[in-house]
Amino acid sequence: MGDTQDWTAAPGAAERARSVTATAWSCAVTADGAREEYVGAHTVTDDGEVVLGVPGDSALWAASLCAPRQEPSAVLEFADVAPVPVRHRIRARLWLSGRLVPSGDSLRLRPTRVVLRRPSGAVVVDPDEFTAARPDPLAGAEAGLLTHLADAHPDAVERLTRLVRPESLHAVTRVVPLAVDRHGLTLRIERTRAHGDVRLTFHTPADDVTQLTERMHALLNQASAAVCPRALQRQRADGDG
Repeated sequence: MGDTQDWTAAPGAAERARSVTATAWSCAVTADGAREEYVGAHTVTDDGEVVLGVPGDSALWAASLCAPRQEPSAVLEFADVAPVPVRHRIRARLWLSGRLVPSGDSLRLRPTRVVLRRPSGAVVVDPDEFTAARPDPLAGAEAGLLTHLADAHPDAVERLTRLVRPESLHAVTRVVPLAVDRHGLTLRIERTRAHGDVRLTFHTPADDVTQLTERMHALLNQASAAVCPRALQRQRADGDG
């Protein structure tokens, strides 16, 4: 469920898909009618090939050997989970289809079909675009950055809501950082029975954590010059009472 704030300057679908594969801790693999789940068992090469380290007695080995040549033999599913606890915590799901090929002690899959599903809907990503894309440069640091912002700097999160359109803060009960990438920060606006997401765009992309710090300071300075939303003023007053 979205809010009225415009969504601009966001990662493309191929880049987002590569970020999901780079940061997901687990993946589910469906092959030959069986489904297996693995934690910490996959890596991704620079050209987007997924390498799976699975036990020797896994049914995936048989699936990789018995599937007709050149036909997809497996589907890998990844979930992008928000590092900060929120309602509806899964931000995106990614499915990669392809043929599992034995390679030493591992299995490899080069995607021939890529589907990314976000709250805004599902999109089919061209495999060549997926191969050429790179993960967002902040993807590996995102979890630590967001949890630190939420736990250690709730005052900064509250100040950033001054950049949110007032109508998006109607009946707000909590605001938490949901995502960050080189283009901007996304806030989750929670209400009693609903929620929405609002994106605050950086003035220029951030290619590393040092640049992100500068972009965040710029947003906070901009927020400091704005008026505190009445919805949060009432919420603060209720909390003090």
